Amino acid sequence: MPFSLIRCAKLARIIGVLVLGATLAACSAVKLAYNNLPEVSYWWLDGYLDFDGTQTPRVRDELDHLLAWHRQNELPRVVAMMQKAQTLAPNDVTPEQTCDMVNEIRNRLLALAERAEPAGAELAVSLTESQLQQLERKYTKINADYRKDWLERSIEKQQEMRYEKFVERSEDFYGRLDAQQRDLLRLQVARSVFDPRELDAERKRRQREALTLLRRFNAQKTPPPEAQAAIHAYVLRIASPPPGPWRDRQQALQREACHDIAEFHNQTSPAQRDKAVRRLQSYENDLRDLATAQ
Repeated sequence: MPFSLIRCAKLARIIGVLVLGATLAACSAVKLAYNNLPEVSYWWLDGYLDFDGTQTPRVRDELDHLLAWHRQNELPRVVAMMQKAQTLAPNDVTPEQTCDMVNEIRNRLLALAERAEPAGAELAVSLTESQLQQLERKYTKINADYRKDWLERSIEKQQEMRYEKFVERSEDFYGRLDAQQRDLLRLQVARSVFDPRELDAERKRRQREALTLLRRFNAQKTPPPEAQAAIHAYVLRIASPPPGPWRDRQQALQREACHDIAEFHNQTSPAQRDKAVRRLQSYENDLRDLATAQ
């Protein structure tokens, strides 16, 4: 993927977790994770690109600036999302309400990616062929790990792995699940349209496109403004794929997710919903503290 998207991917992933409020176990973990994002992100990115001595201080500075921008401009919006979620959590919800939240999360992550683009383009055009070879090797390793984790497993084992992850996330948010709720999660996994082979094929296509794009920047000495426009178009193609089989599949997966989240939430007890509200309140308080921190 282009450098700006790689550069904010780790940040976006963790911020997405904060928004969803579904995996971090304690408020202190939210603060610790958020405040350490520039350092963690730098080392994560360095594993992809092996920065040289000139790039390292620029990358570190840009990650600091990106987090400062997010703290000031985006955290208040995330706090508002937490408040909205608290009003929804005590009641039954519809798939449409769930999709509204999912789309807002998507918009927040797109805003983050777009903010990273100008500086990311400057760095993208500085990447050398040896760094692009390092990126290619990293992609190869990621693909091999994915193949081992998913494609070499039977359908039954794939479904069991997804089921276990869903149980873990749900219990972290709602508390212990009963047998009926666990059965519902199994049913949702069994009927899912998710196909790891399709995801693998699409990811590899994106990787090839990214490497082609970056090598073109390298070969043609592309000016940063032109590189930024190309990166922006690439990000939008990922966020909103052009008409075709992958777009149809992505939309089907989103509809499924919205339906399944609403269906499961509507099977939770008042005590479980109360726990969810308390968790969301904790996240809101923590995010407020982070937004006002200097």
